[in-house]
Amino acid sequence: MNKGELVDKVSEKASVTKKEADAIISAIIDSIVEAVADGQKVTLVGFGSFEPRSRAEREGRNPKTGDTMVIPASVVPAFSAGKLFKDRLKPEPEPVAAAPAKGKGKK
Repeated sequence: MNKGELVDKVSEKASVTKKEADAIISAIIDSIVEAVADGQKVTLVGFGSFEPRSRAEREGRNPKTGDTMVIPASVVPAFSAGKLFKDRLKPEPEPVAAAPAKGKGKK
C-alpha cells in the first residue's frame, strides 16, 4: 500500500475528504519524524513505538573490492510493533488431523 492508497482508505473509514485525510496523514508522519529526530520516543498504544537507536562504529567490507573499512557510528530510526499489532499478524493455527484409530488391523 502506498500513501495514495492509504489516503483513500483513511478518507473512506473516517468519512473525510481525500484532501483532509492527506493533510492528517502528512501531519502525523511529520510529527513522528520531528520527534524521533529530536531524540524522543513516540508510542502509539496498540500500534507500536518509533525511536532513535544508536549504532556503534563497526568494521565492514567494501562489497566491490573486499577491502576492510570502518563504518562510522550513527543514529537510525527504529520501529517496534505493539502487542495488538503483533497479535494481528500471527497465523491461525492449522487444525490437527485426527490420528488413525488404533485397533486390530490386517498384518
